[in-house]
Amino acid sequence: MNLGTILIVVLLLALIGALPNWQYSTGWGYYPSGVLGTVLIVIVVLILMGRM
Repeated sequence: MNLGTILIVVLLLALIGALPNWQYSTGWGYYPSGVLGTVLIVIVVLILMGRM
C-alpha cells in the first residue's frame, strides 16, 4: 500500500467518525465532516493527477 491509499483510508474513517450522531455533537453541525470531506476530495484529486 502506498501513501495515498493509507491517507484515503484514514480520512474515510475520520469522516465517518466526525458525523454528528451523538447528543453532545449535534451542536457542531456538519462542520467537522465537511472539512474532512473537502480534504478527502483534495487528496483523491492529487492522487489521480499523480502528484502524490
